[in-house]
Amino acid sequence: MTEFARPHSSPPRRGLMFVLSSPSGAGKTTLSRRLLAEDNGITLSISATTRPPRPGEVEGRDYWFVSPQRFEAMVEQEELLEWATVFGNRYGTPRGPVEDALHAGRDVLFDIDWQGTQQLQQTDAASDLVRIFILPPNLVELERRLTDRATDPADVIAERMARARDEISHWGEYDYILVNDDADACLAEIRAILHAERLRRKRQLGLAAFVRGMLGN
Repeated sequence: MTEFARPHSSPPRRGLMFVLSSPSGAGKTTLSRRLLAEDNGITLSISATTRPPRPGEVEGRDYWFVSPQRFEAMVEQEELLEWATVFGNRYGTPRGPVEDALHAGRDVLFDIDWQGTQQLQQTDAASDLVRIFILPPNLVELERRLTDRATDPADVIAERMARARDEISHWGEYDYILVNDDADACLAEIRAILHAERLRRKRQLGLAAFVRGMLGN
């Protein structure tokens, strides 16, 4: 077992799976990017998807773009920790990179929906899971944000609003619920949760041996 660190140093620990979920338009992507930019101890889980790349998206940075046949093979060979179908496209989290990061003591940020979160809860790594659901201030504000994007026609916005209601109904399956009515305040709350979860006793490697040594046992 790894020796526990001396006081005032960063204790060796196992990484955690840090999930941020929200309905589209609640600000999850912006919050995720800001967290990643300021904290080098957490890395983004890159999903595999069957949808085609959008302009500006880069293979291996934004997604792993795979064919439907390859995606199905990944499911059958248990290469994915979780997967779901969203708006006709399939998305999933490759298992290998996540497990490698956790063992190395690095945290992994997941930008996934409630279906993917449920599947992570059913894996062997469920004890490493921290689940945050981000709510908009209200549904009127959520629809305004979606409309102000000016990227989707009215029928797509209506579909996203219907999906948002369904996603919000799963709020009770998360460990923390945050309301994003102020992005700076919401980010500060996310940082506080991450800091506290990193300090949990169960994640501190070698702590029992450290205490025994302190007591001379």
